[in-house]
Amino acid sequence: MEWQKFAEEMALLARTLLKQDSVQQTLDEIAASAVKLVDGCDAAGILAVRKGRAVTLSSYGDMVEESDRLQGELGEGPCFDLARRADEERVFRVADMTLPQPGWPRYAEAARGLGIGSMTGVLLYTHEEDFGALNMYAARPGAFTEDVATAGWLLASHAAVALADARTIDQLEHALETRHAIGEAMGMLMERHAMSEEDAFSVLRNISQHHNIKLRDVAQRIREKRTDGPA
Repeated sequence: MEWQKFAEEMALLARTLLKQDSVQQTLDEIAASAVKLVDGCDAAGILAVRKGRAVTLSSYGDMVEESDRLQGELGEGPCFDLARRADEERVFRVADMTLPQPGWPRYAEAARGLGIGSMTGVLLYTHEEDFGALNMYAARPGAFTEDVATAGWLLASHAAVALADARTIDQLEHALETRHAIGEAMGMLMERHAMSEEDAFSVLRNISQHHNIKLRDVAQRIREKRTDGPA
């Protein structure tokens, strides 16, 4: 690796990631940047495990989604194991997928069929939370040396911080949208039925609890409704 050049690219990447407008755009930029910046990387993706199921959060390259799907169906594979943190490892590296892989025999056979020669992956995490695993694929065996795997780890560290920021901003925007929707629905109820602010909120809360519907969704329905009823 040419580390000085890579450091410059990391600085540019940090700025690029912070410019993204949503969590999904940040995820997509991370996957694309892995292919652009990590030597030998032909495809990359971000895999999360939710309630035991593999979920592809982002992919860049043809083999990624199929690889994720196979690992989820088989319940084995390096990306799947890393994302669910079964053994608390933060990084994996498979130097040569053409060799036997006792830990994931069924996945390894399927991966060879997808044209995967080598792989490496790093958890995207901060001290507070993890976001899944950034996984990098190469068609040829031996593409990911220790130096290259280290470069992937550095990229993932930058990416996790940017992703945490993006998610915080996304959550704040969502909270503001929710607050606005509830406030508007309360205003409509107060105007239509001469309710107090407290009574209007109680109506929304009671509908939410009785029908097991999120408060924001109740508010949205009231905003969209044009009849005289309170719900």
